[in-house]
Amino acid sequence: MESYVAIVAGALFAAGIYLLLQRTLAQLILGLALISNGANLAIFTAAGLRWGEPPLIPEGATRLAGPAADPVPQALILTAIVIGFGTLAFTTALVHRVHQTVGTDNLDDMRATDLLDPSSGATDKS
Repeated sequence: MESYVAIVAGALFAAGIYLLLQRTLAQLILGLALISNGANLAIFTAAGLRWGEPPLIPEGATRLAGPAADPVPQALILTAIVIGFGTLAFTTALVHRVHQTVGTDNLDDMRATDLLDPSSGATDKS
């Protein structure tokens, strides 16, 4: 089971990196989301998938008895989900603002907006 989840995590990373290398901002956002989910699956798989008891200490006991799921990877993934969602929301808002300003989502067309206007009399020193 862990090998299948690791393969899915690798596929998410590969698809995410492919989308990050494209020239449109919408694909960049989708690539970022896929890589975020792939990282969460990789952490979950590295910690070991376990179908058992939740990590709860019974009343009156001082420690866990028997096999239990490790709560640390679950807490890390929950934190990563929140941070990933925040980053994705910020990126989406930033891309929306860039699209409003420039009028395109193609990175090659945006590069043309960085060049100086030759009619303004300014010279490009690069």
